[in-house]
Amino acid sequence: MVNVHHRYAVVGGRSVFYREAGDRARPAVVLLHGAPASSFMFRGLIPLLAGDYHVVAPDLLGFGLSDAPAVEEFDYTFDTLTDSVAALLDELGLDRYAIYVQDYGAPVGWRLALRHPERIAAIVSQNGNAYDAGFAGEAWQPFWAYAADPNPETAKPLLAGLSLERIRWQYMHGVPDPTLVDPDAWIHDHAQVNRPGNPAVQLKLYGEYPSNVALYPAVHEYFRSSQVPLLAVWGRNDEIFGPAGAEAFRADLPAAEVHLLEGGHFLLESELESVAAFMTDFLGRTLTEINR
Repeated sequence: MVNVHHRYAVVGGRSVFYREAGDRARPAVVLLHGAPASSFMFRGLIPLLAGDYHVVAPDLLGFGLSDAPAVEEFDYTFDTLTDSVAALLDELGLDRYAIYVQDYGAPVGWRLALRHPERIAAIVSQNGNAYDAGFAGEAWQPFWAYAADPNPETAKPLLAGLSLERIRWQYMHGVPDPTLVDPDAWIHDHAQVNRPGNPAVQLKLYGEYPSNVALYPAVHEYFRSSQVPLLAVWGRNDEIFGPAGAEAFRADLPAAEVHLLEGGHFLLESELESVAAFMTDFLGRTLTEINR
């Protein structure tokens, strides 16, 4: 039986919640969640990895059980979210690790890699975007409109996206068998992102999203120069980050391993065993040189 520990660390004066499992002497795997989720999305994956790896899954500030200071008290950017994750990993003594990135976890992961490329042993991207090709359909138009002109009118569709119905859609769309998706997932997310003051936090980050796109050229150069091992395992039916974003990795990482599964944005809810199998095979081949 794998024990998953639920811990808090104070970094930069803020409390960061994280889930941790596995032997700390084994190679480390850092799981970075998306929005509106938290490390809760990894509740099934962590036990499947922890037999072979030291697994750490933090909640980003403003999400899950980490501190969520008001926007007047904290400057929410993807740089500051990365600062807190980096400080936690330093506190845990992690100087070499693989990252799993999904949704918001991707821009945090890319920043970790750009700051310290020598620390990133491998990357698993599960609908974690790094290319313009990955933006699917018209789903992103409200984000670009709000970022260009943040006002109450442009904010309306984004705030509507925090409703229980819309968060449920993120989990259910594109899933061939909806009965596989645990309702606890969207109920948990809805409760967290609708805490007093938190919708304003989400709006601040929505407005910051173009900073991630501006970072893409540097990320692509990092891929080309490092040739970091990368596994992309995506839900092909995701209408937020589409499958073209997975295929795009091969432009800069010709050896990237790409698998498109029948599922949606939160693929772990319906294809947990398949994703874990791809990961354990990939990580087993790429992390054998790490000894902590």
